[in-house]
Amino acid sequence: MAVDMNLYALPEGCIANALSLTSPKDACRLSLVASTFRSAAQSDAVWDRFLPADYQDILARSKEGLELLRSLESKKQLYLHLCDHPILIDDATKSFSLEKGSGKKCYMLAAKDLMIVWGDTPRYWRWVSMPESRFPTVAELLDVCWFEIRGKIQTSMLSPNTTYSASLVFTTKSRTYGFDYQPAETSVAIGGEESQTRAVYLDSEGAQRHNYQIIPRWRTGSFQRRNAVIRRPETESTEHQDAQLPKQRRDRWMEIELGEFFVKEGQDVEVVMSLLEVKAGNWKSGLIVEGIEIRPKVDN
Repeated sequence: MAVDMNLYALPEGCIANALSLTSPKDACRLSLVASTFRSAAQSDAVWDRFLPADYQDILARSKEGLELLRSLESKKQLYLHLCDHPILIDDATKSFSLEKGSGKKCYMLAAKDLMIVWGDTPRYWRWVSMPESRFPTVAELLDVCWFEIRGKIQTSMLSPNTTYSASLVFTTKSRTYGFDYQPAETSVAIGGEESQTRAVYLDSEGAQRHNYQIIPRWRTGSFQRRNAVIRRPETESTEHQDAQLPKQRRDRWMEIELGEFFVKEGQDVEVVMSLLEVKAGNWKSGLIVEGIEIRPKVDN
């Protein structure tokens, strides 16, 4: 015997429990269905389920985080704040935020938290402050031949059953050299397993310039010399044709993806992310490194 059920007549607590089993995006959509759903979707019981289980421990790792716990009136406010405003933790060596659609954890490792070869040598790198950065200091590359940056994070800090990407966040000065024709090599290794490397250009126009070379050419009937741009042979120009290029971020920094990895349920191993360019004689300068961001891959 069929029984008709008025969904809107259910107690608000039942609706709130059902909404907490969906996703933050779905809960917001369902709040538009009816006033009962809208009221339930504001419930702390819903948004507490969307926040990471250890969010209080993470926020306790900074003065800013403790202040948020005291000042914000609802769990939904806290959730949305963490999506739009990364907070600094661990003495400002990391930032923590949430991916808005899923509530999964995002981190950025500050340049100070990375292993930068020659990073403590003032001749090669210097540490400066920039108002555009979320961190107190960033690393400015002055001049190196051996360019190597590595970052590490434990998978237990991240959301389980999630594919993450790691990206170097950086910008360039007006005078930058050494990154235009020669690609760098990136890798991401999880749990000590051998990783697959990829080629990337840190100069956004590097791949295009790599396909061409400038040679001197004498102007006919004179002693003046002009430069001519010619395309490289196909075998040379296609060597790194699949190399990735940097992308502009909403915060106006640039980023280049180093690789991706999958975090299993209950896994606690180390993820090592690296960027390397050590071609002999290829001196480099002008890069400013903010950090390495680790965030969930989101389907477009």
